[in-house]
Amino acid sequence: MRTDSSPGTLPAREHLPAGNAGTPVLDVVIPVYNEEKDLQPCVRRLHEHLARTFPYAFRITIADNASTDGTPRVAARLAARLPEVSTFRLEQKGRGRALRTVWAASDAPVLAYMDVDLSTDLNALLPLVAPLISGHSDLAIGSRLARASRVVRGPKREFISRAYNLILRGSLQARFSDAQCGFKAIRRDVAQVLLPLVEDTGWFFDTEMLVLAERAGLRIHEVPVDWVDDPDSTVHIVRTATDDLKGVWRIGRALTTGSLPLDRLTRPFGDDPRDREIQDVPRGLARQLVGFCVVGGLSTLFYLLLYGVFRQFSGSQIANALALLVSAVANTAANRRLTFGVRGRGGAVRHQAQGLVVFGIGLALTSGSLAALNAANGSPAHSTELAVLIAANLAATVLRFLLFRAWVFPDRPENGPVSTVVAAHTTFAHTPSAPAHATTSAPTSAPAYAPPAPYRPDGPLPRRPLPHPAYGPFQTTAQVRAGEAADGTWRDGTMPPRPVRPHDTDPGDP
Repeated sequence: MRTDSSPGTLPAREHLPAGNAGTPVLDVVIPVYNEEKDLQPCVRRLHEHLARTFPYAFRITIADNASTDGTPRVAARLAARLPEVSTFRLEQKGRGRALRTVWAASDAPVLAYMDVDLSTDLNALLPLVAPLISGHSDLAIGSRLARASRVVRGPKREFISRAYNLILRGSLQARFSDAQCGFKAIRRDVAQVLLPLVEDTGWFFDTEMLVLAERAGLRIHEVPVDWVDDPDSTVHIVRTATDDLKGVWRIGRALTTGSLPLDRLTRPFGDDPRDREIQDVPRGLARQLVGFCVVGGLSTLFYLLLYGVFRQFSGSQIANALALLVSAVANTAANRRLTFGVRGRGGAVRHQAQGLVVFGIGLALTSGSLAALNAANGSPAHSTELAVLIAANLAATVLRFLLFRAWVFPDRPENGPVSTVVAAHTTFAHTPSAPAHATTSAPTSAPAYAPPAPYRPDGPLPRRPLPHPAYGPFQTTAQVRAGEAADGTWRDGTMPPRPVRPHDTDPGDP
C-alpha cells in the first residue's frame, strides 16, 4: 500500500461556473480493450445524448489500454469526425490504470467513466454528475442494488454482485451499495489527492477508490440506475472475483496498520474524518472471528455427540437431520451471546429463525455442490468428493459469519440515546392561598429557581425552562437509556408522560 503521497486539505465545495463553451466541464472516459465492434455505436450514442441533454461543454475520451484488434483505428476515426471526442492510447492493460492516467491528464473539473457496452441507461448521467457540479458531493456512483433501480441480468451475476457487496460490508464496513457498477464520477480536485493512494490497476480500482474515499470522510452520492446485462461481456468472473478478494484483504490490512494518511484528507468547513469513529477495520472484528471459530469447533463436537445419541434409535438420515438442527440452534445461541455480545431475551426468537435460514443456505450450498459434482461426473472419486465438500464447507462458513455479522447480529450503538423518565410519582395538592405541597416516595430537595440563559447562536441549544418552585417541588428523574425503565425492564420509550391527575399540567410546557 502506498504511503509516499501526502494528501492535503481539499478546497471547499462550490458550484462550478458555466465557463466558456470551449472549456469542458465533464470528461467522460470510456476504457476499452479489443472493442472494435461496440466502440463506434457506443460513442455515437453517448455523443448524441450529451449534445441533446447536457447543458455544459463536454468531452468524450476513449482510453484504449493495449488493444490488439482494430480498436485504435476506430477510435482515431471517431476523434477525427467528432470534435468533442479524443483518444488516448496505453501500452499496458488494466481498467484502473487507464482511468488513473486519463483522469490525471484531464483539465475538466468533473471526471466520469462508463463501460463501452452502455448497460446503464444514459438518462442517469446527468443525475450522476449534477451533485458534483453543484458542489454537493465529492464522488457519485450508479447503483444497481438500490430499491429504485431496474436491473435485467441473470441469477449468476446477481448472486455474485450481492455476495461481493455483502463481503465489503462485513469485512470493511462499506456503506455504499454497489462497488462494481461501471458508472461513476469524481471531482478533479478530489481525484488529484485521492487517486495517488489507489494502488490497484485492474477491476478492483473502483472498490479501492470508494473505500478510501469513504474512510477519508468524503461524500459519495448514489444514483439508482436502469441496467441491462450484456450477454457478450468478456469479463472473466472467476479471475476478477479472486483479484477482488485479494484487494479486500490488502485494504483491510492497510487500514489495520494505519499506513494510509487518510486523516489529512479533509474539507475546510469541518468534514474532518478525525472527528469520526471509522478509522480502522470494524471494531471487534478480530474478536468476533476468534469467537466464531471457537463456537464452530465446539458446535462440531456437539453435533458428533448428538449424532451418536440419535443414531442408537433412528436411521442415519433422521439422526443427521436432528443433530444438525439441534446443533444449529445451539450454535446460533452461542454466537449470539459469546461472539456478538447480545444479551437479554429480546429478539431471541427472531435471531434463531434467522440462524436457521443461514443454516439452510449453508446446507443448500454444500448439498448443491455434491449434486453438481454427481451431475457432472456420475461416479466421482472419493478424493474429489472430499475436496468439493471442504471447499463448499469453507465457503459456507465464511458466508455464515458474514450473514451473522451483517444480517442476524448487525452492529448497533453501544450506548443508546439518553432520555428522561419519571422515577418517583408526585402528587400535587393546590390551595388558593398557599403554594402546592406534594408527597413523594423519596424526599427530594428543589434547586433554586433561575431563569433560562439567553440563547446564543454559537452556544448549545436552549433547554426548556424549569418550573417555578411555587408550583411545587420538582419531580425526581433518572437518566436511563431510551426504552428502559428505572427498574431495568425494557418498555416502549415513545409513550409520552401523563400527569398524575387530569388537572395537573406542566407549567413550563406551552
